[in-house]
Amino acid sequence: MAPTTILVTGGNRGLGLGLVKKLVALPNHTVIVANRDPRHPTSQALTELPRGDGSKLILAKYDASVEGAAFDAVKQIQGEGITHIDVVVANAAIAKLYPLVKEAKRSDLLEHYHVNVLGPVELYQATRDLLEKSPGKPMFTILGSAAGALGRQPLVPNAVYGPSKAAVTWYGVRLNAEDEWLNTFVIDPGWVQTDMGNGAANLFGIAEAPTTEEDSVNGIFKLVTTATKEKYGGKVVLYTGEVQVF
Repeated sequence: MAPTTILVTGGNRGLGLGLVKKLVALPNHTVIVANRDPRHPTSQALTELPRGDGSKLILAKYDASVEGAAFDAVKQIQGEGITHIDVVVANAAIAKLYPLVKEAKRSDLLEHYHVNVLGPVELYQATRDLLEKSPGKPMFTILGSAAGALGRQPLVPNAVYGPSKAAVTWYGVRLNAEDEWLNTFVIDPGWVQTDMGNGAANLFGIAEAPTTEEDSVNGIFKLVTTATKEKYGGKVVLYTGEVQVF
């Protein structure tokens, strides 16, 4: 039986790391961690994670801000024997600052758009052929954010990160309609107590984000391993499994 093959971007820290730990502990899984520097200590530490029977971990170089990086990463993993992918988790993202719209600089808007929107779109394009070769029911999921919500937009300054998450959500919904064989949806991980989440909370005068990393990771893990197209395809889903009105 072929192993279940899952690719996670940005899997060496935060929510990505938590998810990778749980996935590689499952039996008969190949977990591909794609991030900017596979030689970095945080990446190399992944090779020491406890693994389930028959499971392995592959490190791949991938920078979501660089055009063509996703295609290069796919070439690398194919060279290491990967012939199909069952699940892609587009987790890599940036949130560097939280200005008002009147203060937002074009360069900051473009930087966040390149990483948070164009990165996942190209990742889908690069992995699509391998996803289509999955012997099961393939999934492409994007880590979104309530920061990008329209109808329930959070009332905090967020003029560069928020719009990028709104845009990538459009693609997550659209791809599910374009590829009837692919389960594509967007996961809202909550406002999580990661470095990124707590950093944002501190800027807004809050001691820490409201959602624990453990709760968010457990919810994401359940969705990534059990979600069906019939239930969640083309939707925005909170880590709890609740479908969100965006």
